[in-house]
Amino acid sequence: MNRRHFIASAAGAAAVLSIPVSLMAAGADTIDYQPGLLKEKLAAGETVFVDYAADWCGTCKRQERIINELRAADPLIDENITFIRVDWDKYGSAEVAKSRNVPRRSTLLLLKGEEELGRIVAGTSTGEIKALLELGLSA
Repeated sequence: MNRRHFIASAAGAAAVLSIPVSLMAAGADTIDYQPGLLKEKLAAGETVFVDYAADWCGTCKRQERIINELRAADPLIDENITFIRVDWDKYGSAEVAKSRNVPRRSTLLLLKGEEELGRIVAGTSTGEIKALLELGLSA
């Protein structure tokens, strides 16, 4: 399937299901990691949800779907938490992963200041991911 057909199909499915196309786009409000970004957001006092993911990773895609569903269901999540996606293929052996002892792709971290509030490694349970996001709301 080429890109044009995919986009048309996704837009059609969204219209039929009454889902905004913006929610169909994975991580529409997720910032792609660049060096220094995480430190900048944490220094500003933000609560940051970091998703170490790879495009080819099935577990990462499942986590992303769950995260996007939970974000769509509760606007407070996006109002209170900054979402950063770290491309594992590009930064998996970089300081952003090594300094936090991230063992693999499909690792989700919730951070505030210098504190790690929670972590999930390869978990795809909606309840577990929801609980991690709820920690961010109370931080």
